[in-house]
Formats: sequence, structure tokens, C-alpha cells
Amino acid sequence: MEERLQKILASAGVASRRKAELIITEGRVTVNGKVVTELGTKADFERDHIKVDGKLLRDTAEHIYIALNKPDSVVSTVSDPQRRTTVLDLLPGIRTRVFRLGGSIITARA
Repeated sequence: MEERLQKILASAGVASRRKAELIITEGRVTVNGKVVTELGTKADFERDHIKVDGKLLRDTAEHIYIALNKPDSVVSTVSDPQRRTTVLDLLPGIRTRVFRLGGSIITARA
């Protein structure tokens, strides 16, 4: 199934959708050997060979969803410049990239 390239990159854990857009416009993505710089370009992850910085994207394991009832003293972010306790601090041992979705957290295995 074809999807926008930035969505494919985000789903594969390369970057957020916004950062994936930047990666695409910088010419760092190829689809079937052709450099793609136009946003909105579609590809099929299962059929097309998609590379970022020369590395072929591989299918990641299925996503793991964690519903978290966080304490009020914990901030709902994965990074805090003020060094407050974050939701990641409540998930010791998870080494993969974690994406926050409101009160829930999703992580994809590497």
C-alpha cells in the first residue's frame, strides 16, 4: 500500500514526520535508486527499496503500545530541558525510540 514517504520514515523510526520532511528535502532519501526531494511523494514500503543516507530501511517489529497513568509530577514528554521527571524516566530498560501519543506511549522495536 502506498503511503507518503515522510509517514513511512516516521513509522520506521527514522525521525518524526516533520524531521522526515527535512531529510527528504535535503535529498538524503532514495526510492528504488532515485533521489526524492519532493514532499508528498508516495512509496510502498513492502515493494520499494527505500534508503536514507544510503541505508536500506528494514521492516521493524510490530509496535508496542503502553498505556501509562502518569503521576501529576511527571511531564508528558520524552525530553525536558528543565530536567524534570519525564514519562521515559518511568520506563527504565526500554532502549528503542519512544513516541508519546497524548497520555499513551508507543515504541517500535529496533
